[in-house]
Amino acid sequence: MQHVKRPAADPETEDRKVRAAVETMLARIRRDGEAAVTGYARDLDGWTGPFVLSAEKKARLIAGVPDDQKADIAFAHKQIRRFAEAQRASLSAFEIEAEPGVRLGQRVVPVGCAGCYVPGGRYAHIASALMSVTTAKAAGVPVVVAASPPRGDSIAPAAVYAMDLAGADVILEMGGVQAIASMAFGLFGAPEADILVGPGNAYVAEAKRQLFGEVGIDVFAGPTESAVVADDTADPMTVAVDLASQAEHGTNSPVWLFTTSQTLADAVARILPRIADDMPSGAVVKAAWENHGEIVLCADRDEMREVADRYAPEHLQVIAEDLDWWKANLTTYGSLFLGEGATVTHGDKCSGTNHILPTKRAARYSGGLNVMKFLKILTWQSITPDANLAFSAAASRISRAEGMDGHARSCDWRLRRYWPDREWDFEVARQRRYE
Repeated sequence: MQHVKRPAADPETEDRKVRAAVETMLARIRRDGEAAVTGYARDLDGWTGPFVLSAEKKARLIAGVPDDQKADIAFAHKQIRRFAEAQRASLSAFEIEAEPGVRLGQRVVPVGCAGCYVPGGRYAHIASALMSVTTAKAAGVPVVVAASPPRGDSIAPAAVYAMDLAGADVILEMGGVQAIASMAFGLFGAPEADILVGPGNAYVAEAKRQLFGEVGIDVFAGPTESAVVADDTADPMTVAVDLASQAEHGTNSPVWLFTTSQTLADAVARILPRIADDMPSGAVVKAAWENHGEIVLCADRDEMREVADRYAPEHLQVIAEDLDWWKANLTTYGSLFLGEGATVTHGDKCSGTNHILPTKRAARYSGGLNVMKFLKILTWQSITPDANLAFSAAASRISRAEGMDGHARSCDWRLRRYWPDREWDFEVARQRRYE
């Protein structure tokens, strides 16, 4: 493989600055609670109004959303909910009798509260509201708190409509680290979130990362990534347009082309900046392309597959022959888009699969947001006295092999209790009741 175009920027320096700033903010909010949040909202967003969106204001904002826009949002919600409900149906409780007298099983239980972050800075992220809140509700989460930064005097009305349609129980007009902390710590009357989900800027992603363990999170997220795998059958304009569309996310959003065609590589490198010049977000696209864009020329499709799996992109689009081969052989991506007809924008907005996906090579070990993220797989067991003859004996011997005498004694006691007439060759405390 060889690089036709390399990235110009190193993101690590900026990452270090973000980590330090977020650590300071979270420590202050832990200490001062709502007062710290109020100060950050005022200083960073210029927001001095109430944080919890009232029913009256919500109704007023929703009333201002045009009917055709509501219809499009409802269409997208239907697709996302349908896919999430199918995911939920694929996972069920079960019970088995592993041996006579031994019953094992699992329960599938939703978390109690989910915190859903909906970005709202440069763009009104309607689809992100649907992706997170809809999926949580399809999983059966009883309380969903959604937070989004206000734009002017409110959250974008269409985003409010999407959150409400998807089933958000509480909506916070709040963004950034302070919103993530408020949901995690249960501020402003909301319950503590058990899991935090949703995309955001570098500060939001870092706040989630630092809180992970104290609460669950969906994915370790960085800037949006998109890769296109293309052979010499791909249309250069289609490839360039699709890469530019994803670079629009931000100046730090990498987009990559992996191809076997030098002709395609040269054409995309030439066309993409011209496409950016014609876009309202062109400055963002050009900065992302200049600093983070790459074109990698590969020897054959096996090398393209190897490179794609090594990069582990958030979005992976294939515009090449033999799509079934690619679907069967690619293994490391957030979401896959097969063929020219399936652009990443479909998945971002309305096709039904979730657009909250792993970045920074996290697709090596994690998928994107799905109903399973909101569910706990709880296991249980029951073991009869008769079954203890085998299971307590085995567990006692394993425990002593490990040097864990206390564990062994809990099983020894049951053997003595349930089988008092047998002789046992292990050392146990005398069989008596401890008062």
